[in-house]
Amino acid sequence: MDDFIFHNPTKLIFGKGQLAQLKKEVPKYGRRVLLVYGGGSIKRSGLYDQVRSILDDLHAEVYELSGVEPNPRLTTVKRGIDICATEDIQFLLAVGGGSVIDATKAIAVGACFDGDPWDFITRKGTPVDALPFGTVLTLAATGSEMNPNSVITNWDTHEKYGWSSAYSYPSFSILDPTFTETVPKNQTIYGMVDMMAHVFEHYFHRAPHTPLQDRLCESILQTVIETAPKMVADLENYQLRETILYCGTMALNGMVSMGFSGDWGSHNIEHAISAVYDIPHGGGLAIIFPNWMKHTLDENVGRYKQLAERVFHIDASGKSDREVAEAGIDALRAFWTHIGAPSTLADYGIDESKLDLIADRAMARGEFGGFKKLNKADVLAILQASR
Repeated sequence: MDDFIFHNPTKLIFGKGQLAQLKKEVPKYGRRVLLVYGGGSIKRSGLYDQVRSILDDLHAEVYELSGVEPNPRLTTVKRGIDICATEDIQFLLAVGGGSVIDATKAIAVGACFDGDPWDFITRKGTPVDALPFGTVLTLAATGSEMNPNSVITNWDTHEKYGWSSAYSYPSFSILDPTFTETVPKNQTIYGMVDMMAHVFEHYFHRAPHTPLQDRLCESILQTVIETAPKMVADLENYQLRETILYCGTMALNGMVSMGFSGDWGSHNIEHAISAVYDIPHGGGLAIIFPNWMKHTLDENVGRYKQLAERVFHIDASGKSDREVAEAGIDALRAFWTHIGAPSTLADYGIDESKLDLIADRAMARGEFGGFKKLNKADVLAILQASR
């Protein structure tokens, strides 16, 4: 493995009834609070009222930013930064899924950044600080609750980029599985695809000798594979929600990826697709990832064979290494289709007309991918295979 330094400062507060911990955590940071949330699901579920009741009991001065989009937009981030400036906000509280948390990260950093927040998102500027923020998670998917990563869309230019900073870790995150029990089936499916994709991005790397990391990745994948079909059939099952919620956090909090850097090519391609078409992130990953795998198979057939045997239990008897590896990729596609994930761009009405534009968006920062470097021809080949 490669040399590494690991540090994750987020306090994880996990379990039923843990929302009460807001009473202890929020006062550490200030009374002037910006509450950030999405399209209103937290009001329908009653979570909004619970959060406001606790903040009212703390005599907090609460300001609100609602309507954060599923692919959070730069315009929304700027609205939040303006509120922070005009209302002298001391602390931000994100209540929602990964998109709400991603927007909150950009707002918290942007409130302390002298300039356009798009500059640090596009790596033209460097964050210098951030307002403290916490999260109350309502969707198992991105792992944003315990990492510094954020993805923001500039809809005016149809660009979507991931970014991170040492200042964009949540101070704390509250994960109560009961808050995810009302998540609709399609979003639940997209979330499980997303967390599996995060593990795959880790798994395909070039560092030597990572036996423990491999097993950690494989264990998360096996747990999701065992749990997902049951979850789709029983959306309000607390134990299943609990398992998946924890898997989502562990998939992208740095615990399984110490000692190497993953690939992240599929994410880059999906970001380009949803920048142009605004499709669900998990849905796009379900379409792209198996085709990326087929495209990169020759980089390390043995690694794909290991995945196929350990995670998808492919019987290698009488098969070549390549045949085992291909069977593993086919098993992944079959699994995602079985739980209800899309498999082609046509599922979202995407045809050939803008594939070149998508490829250009994916190539905005040059060739990419830690496992296999992709150029525009590679991206177009993956997109064509995904049609």
